[in-house]
Amino acid sequence: MQPHSSNPLSNVCRTLFFTALFAGVLALNGCATVEAQTTQYVGVPQYPPTIPAEVQVLRTDPTRPFVRLGEILIDASIEPAPPMAEIELKLQDEGAKLGADAVVVVYDQIATVGAYVSGPVWARDVNTIQGRKLKAIAIKYK
Repeated sequence: MQPHSSNPLSNVCRTLFFTALFAGVLALNGCATVEAQTTQYVGVPQYPPTIPAEVQVLRTDPTRPFVRLGEILIDASIEPAPPMAEIELKLQDEGAKLGADAVVVVYDQIATVGAYVSGPVWARDVNTIQGRKLKAIAIKYK
């Protein structure tokens, strides 16, 4: 009787599967996260950075005249959810880098940010991963 030889390709696939599964479990059971991406608008003058603590976080249109400096996109976990103060600090920090006096939140919702597959080949389930998406416009008062 010949010994059973393992297929190297199936071993690689198995290793990749368990690595991806482990990474997914870590992502689901990890700490609360808040990540930001900031984009300065083209053609807008560059201003020196402001003090983050002085940047206002607004959820309504500002009443004073202003110039739009750029956009701040926030991705935050929801399980566990970070404290709202941490999200607002991130908005203030990113707005301050653009020289903003305020940031105006224009979008704040829970959205699907990813998915993972679980279960055996013949009965797989696709599970979605939810996250908080927030968009703010950095502004400078005139």
